Amino acid sequence: MRLSAEDHARVTAAIQAAEATTDGEVAVIASASSDSYHDVVLHWSLLLALLPLALAAAWPELLLRGAAALDPNWSEAPPLRLALTVLLAAVALAFLAGRWLFGLAPLRHILTPSATQARRVRRRAVALFRAGTEARTATRTGVLLYLSLAERRAEIVADSAIHARVDASRWGDAMAALIGPVQDGRPGDGIAAAVARIGAVLAEHFPWTGTDPNELADKVIEL
Repeated sequence: MRLSAEDHARVTAAIQAAEATTDGEVAVIASASSDSYHDVVLHWSLLLALLPLALAAAWPELLLRGAAALDPNWSEAPPLRLALTVLLAAVALAFLAGRWLFGLAPLRHILTPSATQARRVRRRAVALFRAGTEARTATRTGVLLYLSLAERRAEIVADSAIHARVDASRWGDAMAALIGPVQDGRPGDGIAAAVARIGAVLAEHFPWTGTDPNELADKVIEL
C-alpha cells in the first residue's frame, strides 16, 4: 500500500487547514514498515528446525529407515554416524527452508505477534519524532502523526508543551479517524481526517496568534 499523488495533495491541504487555526504544527510520516522483523523469521526457522529432532525422538525408526535408504546394501541397521549425519542434514534443510518461507513479507507479518508489531511501531515513531520533530518548534508545539503501512498501525507523539496540557486520550478520535480508512486501503483519506482531528485539539489549547512561524514541512514524508 502506497500513497498516491492525490493522497499527498489531500494531506498537505489538511495540514495547512489545521495549522491555520493553531500555533501548533503537525508533521506526518508514512513508513512502508517499522521493522524488518528478521528476529521473528529466525525464531520461527529455529522452531521448524526442531521438527526433525522431535520426529527422530518420537519415531527413531524413521531416522534409521531414512539412513538405510541411502545405501540399500545395509542388511542391518545403519551405523550411528550415518543416522546422525542424516538427522543433521534434515535439521539444516528445515532451518533453511524456514528462513526462506518465513522471510516472505506477507507471511512474516502474519507470524509476527500483534504486540510485537505495536511495540516496534511505537519505538520507530518515537525515534523519528526525536530526530525530526521534537524541539524543532520554538514553542515546543509539534505533533508527529506516524503511520506504518505494512502493520497498518499508527502513533501520535507530541512535543513537551503539548504533552503538558493535552492528555494522551485526546488523540483517540484522530486515531479512530485514521485506522478505519487505512484498513480499507485509503491511507490518504485516513491521514487527512486524523490531521483535522489533531488540529482541532491543538486549536483548543494553542489557538492561532499569528506570531508563530511555520517550522515543520506541510507534507507527508514517505520512508
